Amino acid sequence: MKTASLVLSALLACSAPIAAAETSLLFIGNSFTFGWGSSVRYYRSDSVSDLNGEGTGGVPALFKSFADQSGLNYRVSLETVGGSDIQFHLDNKLQVITSKPWDQVVMHGYSTLDPQNPGNPDALVAQVTKMATVLRDKQQDVRIYLTATWPRADEVYLPERRWSGQTVQRMATDIRRGYDLAAAKSGARAVNGVGEAWIRAMQNGIADSNPYDGIELNKVDLWTYDHYHASSYGYYLEALVVFGNLTGVDPRALGANECSGFELGMSPGQIQMLQQAAFDQLLSDGRVKPRTLKQDQPRFAGPCARSIEG
Repeated sequence: MKTASLVLSALLACSAPIAAAETSLLFIGNSFTFGWGSSVRYYRSDSVSDLNGEGTGGVPALFKSFADQSGLNYRVSLETVGGSDIQFHLDNKLQVITSKPWDQVVMHGYSTLDPQNPGNPDALVAQVTKMATVLRDKQQDVRIYLTATWPRADEVYLPERRWSGQTVQRMATDIRRGYDLAAAKSGARAVNGVGEAWIRAMQNGIADSNPYDGIELNKVDLWTYDHYHASSYGYYLEALVVFGNLTGVDPRALGANECSGFELGMSPGQIQMLQQAAFDQLLSDGRVKPRTLKQDQPRFAGPCARSIEG
């Protein structure tokens, strides 16, 4: 009897699911991460840790939502200050940033690469390299990712700006080139091609490319009302790219009824097309492979799922 009991206990132990190891992730950035100008800013703020104590959810909370729906165990934190470049965090926030080691870090600088010299990547490259050294001094095998931010409509369509008279695609390309240089110099794992995913959304017909002449029927505006920061659609697309880049998960596998998109008021069609734009960019960068798509049902049990079902 005792032997049988021991055998049964051993079998149960072997068959019990093993919890996936938790991955710690830190976002370092500014308003382009915390979601200025949109309902994303304080979205699900209780699901992440805002190291500055401002109650921010932002893109990090969207990432956490996607990870939870995909069965991935992430502990997500953020350290963000509006209008800042990476030098600001080096000068003012290192005590917070180095308060613990991180498995993964996502960071970006100012939206024009250099606020004093727009389009010049030199300062970004130097700052990213310094921050990477700081992070590795705390955790040698930290995996660092850089986010190449989106093109600003105000920088393209208003006069006397760095990209005036050019195209949003040109600005996205220039920003990406700067982050590629920074990644190569600093040894970052990869670049999150957010700006290029925005361009793909425009090319795929879900997003309007010029908010100054009105938004075309059945398209979304990726920018918010200042034509500078993102709307909920824009931040959602940013989060999808970051999620796919860090995890290797095809963002389309979240499905057209993905919970956070639903909670932010997006239609299943809009969600699906934004996921497709993210996937297209990630595939182009060699960061994901096509996966078997799941049924279009939310994986959260709760108000979101009940609302969709009923």
